[in-house]
Amino acid sequence: MFDRLTRLIQKLSPGLRQVIANVSWLLVDKIFQLGLGLVVGIWVARYLQPQSYGLLTYAFTFVSLFRAIAELGLGTLVIRDIARDPSCKEETLGTAFVIRLIGGIATLLLTVGIISLLKPNDYLTRWLVGIVATSTILQAFKTIDYWFQSQLKSKYIVVANNFVSAVYAVLRIVLIRLQMTVIAFAWASLAESALRGLAMVIAYYINGNHLKRWRWSFQRAKILLQESWPLVFSGLAVYVYSKIDQVMLGSLLPDTTQLGYYSVAVKLSEIFDFIPVIIYQSVFPKFSALKQKNPDEYIEKMQIYFDSMALLWILIALPVSLLSPYLIGLLYGQSYASSASILSLYIWAQFGSNFGLARSVYLAVESILQYSLYLSGVGALINIVINWILIPRFGAIGATMATLITYFIVIVIMNFYFSELRLVGKMIFRSFNFYKGASRLMELIR
Repeated sequence: MFDRLTRLIQKLSPGLRQVIANVSWLLVDKIFQLGLGLVVGIWVARYLQPQSYGLLTYAFTFVSLFRAIAELGLGTLVIRDIARDPSCKEETLGTAFVIRLIGGIATLLLTVGIISLLKPNDYLTRWLVGIVATSTILQAFKTIDYWFQSQLKSKYIVVANNFVSAVYAVLRIVLIRLQMTVIAFAWASLAESALRGLAMVIAYYINGNHLKRWRWSFQRAKILLQESWPLVFSGLAVYVYSKIDQVMLGSLLPDTTQLGYYSVAVKLSEIFDFIPVIIYQSVFPKFSALKQKNPDEYIEKMQIYFDSMALLWILIALPVSLLSPYLIGLLYGQSYASSASILSLYIWAQFGSNFGLARSVYLAVESILQYSLYLSGVGALINIVINWILIPRFGAIGATMATLITYFIVIVIMNFYFSELRLVGKMIFRSFNFYKGASRLMELIR
C-alpha cells in the first residue's frame, strides 16, 4: 500500500507535490496542537465552569474584535510579494514587523480605553482585556511566519509551534492543579505569545536568516498600507460579524453563563477550521504564480479549490451535527448539556470559513481586495441587527441563527451583486453538486 501511494505521489507535478508536502506538515502541526489544546481546554472549561469560562471567553473575544488593527491585513500581501519577488524579503519583512508592532500598541490602548468606558466598575473584566490585548504587541513576530508560508517551508514552524503548545498546556494544567483564578489563565496566554515569538525567531535563524538584515522602508510601508487598508477594515468587519455574537451575549444578558455554553459549541466547531486554513496557506502562493503563467488553468483549479471546500464542509458538518449531544456529554459533562443543541446548528456555519477563505484567495490574486471591505461591512451590520433582535429572546440559540443567516447572505448570495464576483458565486453553486465536485477533484490527483 505504501508503494502504491509513493507511485501515485510521484506522478503528480513538482508544484502539487510541494503543496501536498506543506499541507502535510501543517496538518501534523494542527492535529497535535488541537489535540493537546482540546484536552487541556476541556479541562479548563470544566474547572472554571460556564460563568467564569464565559468571562474569559468574553475578554478574548472583545480583543479579537480589534485584532485587525494589530494585523493590518499584511499577511496576504507579504506572502504574495515575497512569493513573486524573493529579493524583497528583508525590506518587506522588516517593514511589516514595525507596522505590526505599532498596530499592536494601538490595539492595546484602544481595547483598554473602550472596555473602561463600557464597564467602568468591572475591574476583573478590564484586567482580563488588558492582559489579553498586550499579547497583540508580541504577535508582531508572526511576521516571520509569513516568510515560511511564502516558501512553503512550514515544517520549521511546526516544530516551534508544537514545543510552545506543549509548554502552554503544561502551564494551564499547573494553574488548574493550583486552583488559580480566571485572571491567571489570561497571564498564561500572554506568556504563550512571548514564547511563541521567541520560537519563531529561533526557527528563522536556523534557516540561515537574520533579523538584523531586516530594514524599514517608508516607501514599502506606504505601498503595503495603501493596498492593505481595505483588508484592515474588512478584517475588522469580519471579526465583528464573526465574533460580535459572543460580545453581545456577554453584554445583553444578565451574566456570562449563556456565553459559556455558546463558546463551548463555537470552540468545538472551530476545531475543524484548521483544515481550510492550511489548504489556503499552501495553495495561495501557487495560485498567485499560476494566474500569471496560465490563466485558463488557474480558473479550472480555482473551481476545484471551491469543490474541495464544499466536500470538506458536508463531511464535517453532518456527523458532528448528529453526534452533538454525545460529544458535549463526553467532553464537557452535564454542566454544559445546553451546548449540544447549539453545536448541532452552529457546525453548519463551517461553510462560512471554507468558502470565505477560498474567496479571499481569488480576491487577492485578482487584486480586487476592496470587495473584502464591502462584503465584510455589510456582514457586520447584518449580524449586529439580527443578534440584537434574537439574543434577548433566544439567548445562545438566537446568536447561532444570526451567524448562519449572516454567513449565507455574505458568503453566497452577495457574490451575485458584484459583476467581478459572479464567477465566485457560480463556482460556489457548482461545488454544491458534490458528485461533479468529487469527480473534478479526482481528475486533479490522477
